[in-house]
Amino acid sequence: IKCPDLEPSGWSFEFDNQLYPDIDDIPIVVMVLNIARMGDAEEEEQRKQAVSRAVKWIIGMQSSNGGWAAFDKDNDSQVISKLPFSDFGELVDPPSVDVTAHVLEMFGRIGWEENQSQIQQAIDYVRNRQEFDGSWFGRWGVNYIYGTAAVLPGLKSVGFDMNRPEIIDATNWLIEHQNTDGGWGETCASYYDPSLKGIGASTASQTSWAIIALLAAGLQREDSVRKGLSYLVSTQKIDGTWNEPE
Repeated sequence: IKCPDLEPSGWSFEFDNQLYPDIDDIPIVVMVLNIARMGDAEEEEQRKQAVSRAVKWIIGMQSSNGGWAAFDKDNDSQVISKLPFSDFGELVDPPSVDVTAHVLEMFGRIGWEENQSQIQQAIDYVRNRQEFDGSWFGRWGVNYIYGTAAVLPGLKSVGFDMNRPEIIDATNWLIEHQNTDGGWGETCASYYDPSLKGIGASTASQTSWAIIALLAAGLQREDSVRKGLSYLVSTQKIDGTWNEPE
């Protein structure tokens, strides 16, 4: 509706949904296809065309505030949420920091830099939504650890200065919320109670996200990274996986 002339493209998240691509997953596929090389010339040309179509679609789906949503463009009206049956969560699809950060990471991986207008708008969108404590809210993962871990690799990918104060504030927040066992965790209740942000039992996913963020900020030698890696090694199951009942 918002961009009727935009050629459809992309991939969907759900197994049974082939007609509704989502912006959060497309950057992952593009990043994989960008480094892949096919066996013959025809397949290689198909790979390049697939990447090109997906990137064009992503560009066309950028919302007017500079961010990207999961499925739609400029779908941020709050009027529908006032309806009396709106009791099961979000009814619209506004842009979010975590999706926008994943798009930024994709752009960097394909060679775009922050001086591109679309990227600069996205950077401004992300920077303007940083929490006062240095973290970022993550809509599609739990939650502030996830959001922060999406933003730092995204900004680094497009050439953002990782020595800036907002990056330092973000890494300090992550380090402050590391659990005594070396891991990180966050309860889903942080969506309703911000005082619980970054608080919860350590999990493999949350710990991995935090480490990814710290590495993106250039803190490879940070003691928190070593402790986080030790937590992951010590909690790995004998079959190679990790248990995460949360």
